[in-house]
Amino acid sequence: MAETLTNRLMTEFDRFLKVINHQSDTTKAHPGQAIQAPELSARDKQHVGGLMRINHTGEVCAQALYNGQALWAKDAKTHAHLRQAVAEEHDHLNWCQVRLDELGDTVSKTNVLWYAHSFAIGSLAAFFGDAVSYGFVIETERQVENHLQEHLDDIGEQDPRSEAILKQMQLDEIRHGEDAKAAGGVELPEPVKVLMTGLSKLMKFVSYRI
Repeated sequence: MAETLTNRLMTEFDRFLKVINHQSDTTKAHPGQAIQAPELSARDKQHVGGLMRINHTGEVCAQALYNGQALWAKDAKTHAHLRQAVAEEHDHLNWCQVRLDELGDTVSKTNVLWYAHSFAIGSLAAFFGDAVSYGFVIETERQVENHLQEHLDDIGEQDPRSEAILKQMQLDEIRHGEDAKAAGGVELPEPVKVLMTGLSKLMKFVSYRI
């Protein structure tokens, strides 16, 4: 049993390294690939780069959260559900990475810390059972949906290439939240939601700048 757990933890460490080192198995082109890259001023390019860096870090957090939940999931169906969500979120991670590269910008230097933080939260959520674990998915996706809308409103039509990525990501996040609710997810207590909102704001503040 101990050996099995050790192997599982080693697998998780490998997943962590792949996320942090930008190693992706996905070959799925990002939704804005066919759209001509806009001519952005240096200031606008820096701003859009900051927003995409936030979204990239958000996807790092999603990878960590769902990996932590899947590792300790009590039900095989829940485990499979979370692994599927991880795979789809990995597409998002890759799309943000590609767009950052196109903009000549970089990912956040704080991603390692955010991964560790989110993995710990996912593991803790799983400890309280699958219904609570799904509840974290519901609330996470709800908050991500809202901040993606903020970014869409901010970017407007000045960068249709980034806009197409964010729109598809938002649609996927909404579906993930709905799937988690249908799977039996419960609403989290209000203080937990407030804490998650506060941490999300901190992540956005830091990732935009570093």
